[in-house]
Amino acid sequence: MSTLPTRPATAAQSAQSIAEIETQRLRRRTFAIISHPDAGKTTLTEKLLLFGNSIEIAGAVRGRKSERTAKSDWMEMEQERGISVSSTALTFEFAGAQINLLDTPGHHDFSEDTYRTLMAADAAVMVIDLAKGIEAQTEKLFRVCALRKIPVLTFVNKVDRRGRSPLEIIDEIERKFSIEPVPQNWPLGSGEDFRGFVDLHDDSVHLFDEHRANRRVSSKVVSWSDLESVEPAITPE
Repeated sequence: MSTLPTRPATAAQSAQSIAEIETQRLRRRTFAIISHPDAGKTTLTEKLLLFGNSIEIAGAVRGRKSERTAKSDWMEMEQERGISVSSTALTFEFAGAQINLLDTPGHHDFSEDTYRTLMAADAAVMVIDLAKGIEAQTEKLFRVCALRKIPVLTFVNKVDRRGRSPLEIIDEIERKFSIEPVPQNWPLGSGEDFRGFVDLHDDSVHLFDEHRANRRVSSKVVSWSDLESVEPAITPE
């Protein structure tokens, strides 16, 4: 089979190609989600996909009766045991950027896969259970991120269940990691009384419909002055 000779790229074409590669590189954001097993990182991954318009309903890990497993847990073992065994890369577009989410295994038996995944991450999202605080595997993975100078964003999960106060979690982070965490939002209530959060960046109050939390819905944003009339029972912890 004969082929035609390829024409070498011109300087202008090469420059355009390099510029396009750089543009695509700058619009990409790669996050690895790390935590101790059962802190909720796979569920958080699906919530991010939900609000990134990639899925219509979050398939959170539940019991066998629901017959639904996490979208990022594709292996049969993962679906049976309700844990992540291998890292999964999930991509969606958000605010003009391409977001690459790396859902990593939390169990220590599969930690080597997590360590390799962290080499490709720009930053890490560390998930902490409100009731259990910083657990062994979470602390170990944080040390790996610190060693590799990977920025860490902390997400405190399961605020809709009874647990510690936000100040206790912040204190534990400061003591164990010798860092000064800077809260970006603050929960309104906890457990059965959890109704939303305060965005500390713009001092706005976000209230949500807890009965439709598995679907993509618009949150209600109110000012501090209107909060008492909207939800009299809500008080920030």
